Amino acid sequence: MPITKLDGMFEFLKSKDKKRMVAAYANDAHTIDAVSKAIDLGIIEGTLVGNKKEIEKVCSEENIDINKFTIIDESNDIKATQKAVDVINEGKADFIMKGLVSSDKYLRVILNKEKGLMPPKAILTHVTVIENAGYHKLLVVSDVAFIPLPTIEQKIAITNYVIQIAQSLGIETPKVALLAATEQASHKIVACAEAAIISKMADRGQIKGGFVDGPLALDVALDKESAEIKKVKSEVAGDADCLVFPNIESGNVFYKFHTKLCGGELSAIVVGAKVPAVLSSRGDSVKTKLYSIALGAMNA
Repeated sequence: MPITKLDGMFEFLKSKDKKRMVAAYANDAHTIDAVSKAIDLGIIEGTLVGNKKEIEKVCSEENIDINKFTIIDESNDIKATQKAVDVINEGKADFIMKGLVSSDKYLRVILNKEKGLMPPKAILTHVTVIENAGYHKLLVVSDVAFIPLPTIEQKIAITNYVIQIAQSLGIETPKVALLAATEQASHKIVACAEAAIISKMADRGQIKGGFVDGPLALDVALDKESAEIKKVKSEVAGDADCLVFPNIESGNVFYKFHTKLCGGELSAIVVGAKVPAVLSSRGDSVKTKLYSIALGAMNA
């Protein structure tokens, strides 16, 4: 059965072998608390790389048993991130999480050609799973935070990634909407033309595992009535599982609208590296980080 709520990942993971996660520069209370809760739920084993004194202080203040973690002491943020990546490359962890280190430093270490986590010719993208009371199921969306203006090659990779993430949530054949300002296949709008090409690639079996359609406007992708009024007949229209955005502005506005005005909850990871990389904001809530850890474990 598909997972329809983010907390459904917890029950699914409890029935599986625990994944091993390493957190880079994990000095802050939100990261430590989220990792602690994930360990208590029985879904991961956790390693914290960071300033041991700071970690001890946080654990004391938050009444967290420090013995539940493996701790690697490193007070420098970049060195701590590199040590976390080294743990992955040594085969001692299955996925990685960002702690208090800034996103640019975190990604710089992951992208390092010699010591990082990048396979040859890989494309990194940020994938978010959104739970919103106004929609009848989870939405897998990309890219809202990483690739500013995806090329068609990157959009193809993103399409494959969102299918993969949706399948990890139990959606056997995900429905992917390639978004644009209109559902008309206009050659004058780049997003429309590229969506039409990618959609036809899926029709021809060049993209597998899901129903892919585009261009689709957002209303047509998510609302059956809009699709019926506009006479758009599609496996995807009105019932999308996944949204692929034409640019980072549209994706980021959609993402923040859900969290800031609609009370939506989310989980997010970066995919395309050797392992999933949890990339929540330093200011994200413990709950968001916990859901993101679960999503990383689902895809590790």
